[in-house]
Amino acid sequence: MTDLFCGAGGSGLGATAIPGVELVMAANHSPRAIETHSLNFPDTEHDVADISQVEPRRYRRTNILWASPECTNHSIAKGRKRKSQPDLFGEMVADDVAERSRATMWDVPRFAEVHRYDAIITENVVDAACWDMFPAWLMAMKCLGYEHHIVFLNSMHAPAIAAPRAPQSRDRMYVVFWRKGNPPPNLDIRPLAHCHGCDREVQAVQVFKQRTPAWPLARWGRYRAQYVYRCPTARCHAEVEPYALPAASAINWSLPGQRIGDRATPLRPATMARIKAGLARYATPQLVPSGGTWNDTTSPVSEPMRTRMTRETDALLIPVEGRDGKYAAPAHRPMRTQTARHETALVVPYYGTGRARPARDALPTMGTVDTAGVAFIAELRGGGSDHRPVTDPLATVCASGNHHMLVRQNTARSNPGQMCTPVTEPARTLTTAGHQSLVGWQTAPPKVDDCTFRMLSVPEIQAAMAFRPDYIVTGSKREQVMQLGNGVTPPAAEWLIRSVIASLEATEAAA
Repeated sequence: MTDLFCGAGGSGLGATAIPGVELVMAANHSPRAIETHSLNFPDTEHDVADISQVEPRRYRRTNILWASPECTNHSIAKGRKRKSQPDLFGEMVADDVAERSRATMWDVPRFAEVHRYDAIITENVVDAACWDMFPAWLMAMKCLGYEHHIVFLNSMHAPAIAAPRAPQSRDRMYVVFWRKGNPPPNLDIRPLAHCHGCDREVQAVQVFKQRTPAWPLARWGRYRAQYVYRCPTARCHAEVEPYALPAASAINWSLPGQRIGDRATPLRPATMARIKAGLARYATPQLVPSGGTWNDTTSPVSEPMRTRMTRETDALLIPVEGRDGKYAAPAHRPMRTQTARHETALVVPYYGTGRARPARDALPTMGTVDTAGVAFIAELRGGGSDHRPVTDPLATVCASGNHHMLVRQNTARSNPGQMCTPVTEPARTLTTAGHQSLVGWQTAPPKVDDCTFRMLSVPEIQAAMAFRPDYIVTGSKREQVMQLGNGVTPPAAEWLIRSVIASLEATEAAA
């Protein structure tokens, strides 16, 4: 496989997770990205180059081409609305930037014309399909003898086998090309989900909503906004929620934060408002299923508990600063799309030590006064949300900075006791010994000043991108976040490449 615009190596991680796949060549314009890539893929040839200026014959032919043309200056994560005909990905930017963006997309047919790859996978933001030249770009590939299928996939639903799951909601478009006459790859997304109507686990089917005039294609868009998943049973066809890894799985709960009331520089009013809204929304006695459980609805504590399992402490993710329309979300869901700026905070239960305890730890006897609280993530700027619990997926990680800030709740009494599992988190597996009890607070929600926060660390962002913990990302924190935010999530790459390889093997078998 050849990897153009390889970045830090997410697509390479997905490819090499598949037995028999060799990553032959990786090229990128960033010396730092190539430094990271070469450390982790020492047997791969590397080239630091402006791909648009490279003669395709410089690289030897491979069976598969993976290309991730530039998108960081054009995604709606910038927080700008599209106007008339903007640049390639829907943004009004400087002409030279827009032209460069267009040029990177045209590198795909330019290389395909020379090497006639057996299959090509092009990854980009969903809004790349809004480019006026997108139909012409597809036509160029058709003229070269390729057929195609456009996949709209959220990384948290990628049904990978070897790569780790991504606890992040990251919508991307993947255009998969194969040579005309070869069998098409199976690109039906069938994530596992529990259907309440059938009361069983099903392989959900992707169903797009009714097209509106704003859609550039008949099948286009992001999860929940333009498509959902439904039960495949004809008599049921109920909407289902595919299993997803929670943002809490990427959080290092032992890292302390700073109490908001002790900050030398106060948080911005918009940030404080979002934190208050998050506390008001999630500091309520609700049992919320998360992790691998089939339950996907909350239930009040006045009802009997359902049998559940959980590994992480509950939390609340809050976007800090940024545009209007942001909101809190629980940490039992995957993280939202995260950009490379500091935009999100995580609020968690806090005691005198300033460190939260994972939900798998035993609980002490608790009283009726709030000594646990909730945890959440706040997004600082950009994106489309305010706050969310850590049982939700993290927002999409982008390249411009770390958007996520960790926020914790601090008890005024500095109680040295251990953290209890808040009711906004699913109950842990119930045993015959009855190790769980219910606590609450006399006044809700807790005070914002008695919460602490910290920015998400690079290892946490790396985990949200589903990069292995031993993967080496070089450079400063800013450079590391930028490389990760520009990356491809390995589980998405693995699933797509596995599908392509299966079709190529079918071609060889029929020959």
